[in-house]
Amino acid sequence: MRFLLPISAWILVTCLATLYSSESTAQKGWPSEAIRIVVPFTPGGAPDTLARVLAEDWQRHLKVAVLVENRPGYGGNIAAEFVAKAKPDGYTLLIGTVGIHAINGALYPKLNFDPIRDFTPICFLASTPNVLVVSKKSGFQSLSELIAYAKAHPNQLSFGSSGSGTSLHMSGELLQEMAGIKMRHIPYKGRAQSIPDLISGRIPVLFDNLASSLPLIQAQEIRALGITTLKRSPVAPEIPTLAEEGLPGFEAVSWFSLMAPAHLPKEIEQQLNQLALQTLSNPEIKTKLFNGALITNPGSSEALEIWIARESIKWRKLVEKSGAKLD
Repeated sequence: MRFLLPISAWILVTCLATLYSSESTAQKGWPSEAIRIVVPFTPGGAPDTLARVLAEDWQRHLKVAVLVENRPGYGGNIAAEFVAKAKPDGYTLLIGTVGIHAINGALYPKLNFDPIRDFTPICFLASTPNVLVVSKKSGFQSLSELIAYAKAHPNQLSFGSSGSGTSLHMSGELLQEMAGIKMRHIPYKGRAQSIPDLISGRIPVLFDNLASSLPLIQAQEIRALGITTLKRSPVAPEIPTLAEEGLPGFEAVSWFSLMAPAHLPKEIEQQLNQLALQTLSNPEIKTKLFNGALITNPGSSEALEIWIARESIKWRKLVEKSGAKLD
């Protein structure tokens, strides 16, 4: 004879079975295999630095390898597409950038991924000013000299960046709009290619992250004409802002985040967020990054989602206003 339970009892049994299933899944544990952090640019830049800081610290707390994989090119879109199409299991992550998640959607006519919908925001990592640097062979000693030359020689002066759609590219577009000049944009896959060309004089002008260029500036291998924040950097107070050098209101900041493919389970999202917060709250790590001009400001995944939405609106307006094009 079949044993019948009242509906309320069946609901209880179902809930208990669901709970048991969830606990069994949790007992399997995350992570149980190597984690891969994908960097959208070449080694040596700020995104790469952050990825390696996370990887090194996480390996002290997790019993799996944490690998850093550089996939440069196409303004960060190659790495972003790769991660967007990866399995949302917490084992493939991306160092997100302002270019990938707030600029490229407006600048690139067609992307094979959605910069917002195809990702799970995990944690804001850090920000750094951009800096306008020139080759010592260029002869430029100040922003006013550069602007005067560009006005006298339209489209003859070139500036490099780490790729179309990056905040470095947009810094150049903003400079052209505010100064009333026209320059040629030379996009690189990353600073590993652009910096040697700048030092050699192959390109006269470059926008870079201050975090990346600071050692070369301090070694006097390249010359800094100004940073892109409204206030001087406490790490390099001797470098003026472009705003005080004659372009009031000039502001363009590079920021970096930890991202995962869309539909990441909430439990893993929270674990990753806590791991990132733990790493970036370490006083030694904060100081190390600060000395390299990276200001950490980690927070919740919800706060990052709101930030990206605001930044997307801001940069879309600049792309439309400046008429920025792909090079």
